[in-house]
Amino acid sequence: MSSNDVTHHAADDHNHDHGDDHGHHGPAPGLMRWVTTTNHKDIGTLYLWFSLVMFFIGGAMALVIRAELFQPGIQIVDPMFFNSMTTMHAIVMIFGVVMPAFVGLANWMIPMMIGAPDMALPRLNNWSFWIMPFAFTIMLSTLFMDSGGPAGGWTLYPPLVLQMGDSFAFVIFAIHFLGISSVMGSINIVATIFNMRAPGMTFMKMPMFVWTWLITAYLLIATIPVFAGAVTMLLTDRYFGTSFFSAAGGGDPVMFQHIFWFFGHPEVYILILPAFGIVSSIIPTFARKELFGYDSMVYATASIAFLSFIVWAHHMFTTGMPLAGELFFMFSTMLISVPTGVKVFNWVATMWRGAMTFETPMLFAIGFVIMFTVGGLSGLMLAITPADIQYHDTYFVVAHFHYVLVPGAIYSLMAATYYWLPKWTGNMYDEKLGKMHFWISTIFVNVLFFPMHFVGLAGMPRRIPDYSLQFADWNMIATIGAFGFGFSQLMFVYIIVKCVRGGEKATAEVWEGARGLEWTVASPAPYHTFETAPTIEPSTVTR
Repeated sequence: MSSNDVTHHAADDHNHDHGDDHGHHGPAPGLMRWVTTTNHKDIGTLYLWFSLVMFFIGGAMALVIRAELFQPGIQIVDPMFFNSMTTMHAIVMIFGVVMPAFVGLANWMIPMMIGAPDMALPRLNNWSFWIMPFAFTIMLSTLFMDSGGPAGGWTLYPPLVLQMGDSFAFVIFAIHFLGISSVMGSINIVATIFNMRAPGMTFMKMPMFVWTWLITAYLLIATIPVFAGAVTMLLTDRYFGTSFFSAAGGGDPVMFQHIFWFFGHPEVYILILPAFGIVSSIIPTFARKELFGYDSMVYATASIAFLSFIVWAHHMFTTGMPLAGELFFMFSTMLISVPTGVKVFNWVATMWRGAMTFETPMLFAIGFVIMFTVGGLSGLMLAITPADIQYHDTYFVVAHFHYVLVPGAIYSLMAATYYWLPKWTGNMYDEKLGKMHFWISTIFVNVLFFPMHFVGLAGMPRRIPDYSLQFADWNMIATIGAFGFGFSQLMFVYIIVKCVRGGEKATAEVWEGARGLEWTVASPAPYHTFETAPTIEPSTVTR
């Protein structure tokens, strides 16, 4: 394993158990192992299973939306419940699926990638996970209250959201808990990366996944408190007689939009930067080459994070901001496409003339690059102020961000699962089924989201349960795509469960040409990795 010339014997150190001390060296037996665990691998596993369950809950909500839109007219659910579904679907998918899954991958992989024995703050780690199921139980319970769940859109814009019933306070309470969980997880990731790297693991030797998560963690720490402040102001407007966002009391509802999007736009990059790190790990492995332009990838990631703080009002071109503001936000939004373009160029250049093979992780990674770029191009269209005034709040916007978040973030999570599953379980997954899952998902995801560009350009507004006849054909096609894509994910669960239960045994390296410390330990990875820190030689390639 020449690419892994690391002087340590991690696998040997950890595969023998000290009989009288196995509480320290192996997992505690039974259910309490999962409740009380502080092991980074256990907590990573809990996050990943939690996000998979939420994926199907959020997906079921999406299918309610699409079933209602299959034909014009009010078909299945009443408009209020439809609005609840659009709102809850977004909140569940963002805060319950994509973010926990990325945090789960960070927990599992970052200590192994940097040669650390565990996360820096293991008990905090346990807390940051267990807050989440509690928060989502509160959030989902609002659907069963008399007043119904939140129905003001996931952005929670006043004055509409302030017209909610008694469930409003529960929603705000749940959002606060989810924010606390995210900030605790982020502090832990920053502390781990700064303080627990193996000797010789310099910053510019870290894998791209570690870099993207370091930058993402800073984005979370900077923006979640802003969001917490905004929803607390909503809470006081609703229950304590303040008028932050009420025009009648001298407040301004547009101020909420400014505060919200100052969180919301960096949040978009929180949902995609770790995906860039995953794809930057997978493409070099299956192209049998080093990542092209590693340094420029690091700087591009940092540039995207910085710029994400100064483009928030491109979501607000229709609010009547001054011309100078519109121009500033238009040009700064276009500027973000430069570091993003650098990344896409580097991925393509990594594949160029590589000895490529097309295992399932590589298929998902290539699918990510192509379809994420489609989403990026429609994002550039939305950046242009006069054009955006036409596109704003139409299905074109829905098509744009779903191309970025489904074949983007969700595909990267699937790619990561297939890539690291043999390392986690010690078993190879069923490659034939994995490829079938990729192709079926890819066909249906395009049948689902591509027609939304057309109905959006034709003027169909988003978040409506009914529409005129001119939009009927494309909506019917999109709904067929939604059910095809949704049900094809059952195959994903089957592949994972089948792999966990057994299969062809994986080697330590798993993938020929894989680089990085995680490929130097046994598969499955021992419960405690790197009790003796590996020493990284200056010549060693770890990324």
